[in-house]
Amino acid sequence: MRLGFKTLGTRHCGSTLFRRIYLENCVFCLIAEKKLDSQIIYEDDISLAFKDINPVAPFHVLVIPKKHIRSLGDVEDFNLVSHLLYVCNLVAQKEGLTKGYRVVTNVGDDGGQTVFHLHFHVIGGRPMDWPPG
Repeated sequence: MRLGFKTLGTRHCGSTLFRRIYLENCVFCLIAEKKLDSQIIYEDDISLAFKDINPVAPFHVLVIPKKHIRSLGDVEDFNLVSHLLYVCNLVAQKEGLTKGYRVVTNVGDDGGQTVFHLHFHVIGGRPMDWPPG
């Protein structure tokens, strides 16, 4: 099963059939629904934090809303974003990242988004370089 349908991009997601297939196969939706195993380190009613399967640092966690939202550009409830950022801080504190950490979200193809479900990367455990990519 191919998850995410990244190659279709944003131009082809207007059809009801596409949205249904995409949502049924969104890897982060499957994790939120506990249909796909992951290393969950935090969960509440509206969000989830779990370890990235391809970490770029000693600590690399993804924080997601349980509700499917394609990207930051599609957010209508900015209280949700505030909550997700709170969770980013919470998991960083829980991990003891006292020297600092980075929070990143990628938006769209050109922004480097590869899973089209809003998520924040919380990265730490080593010094971060700039520019990042």
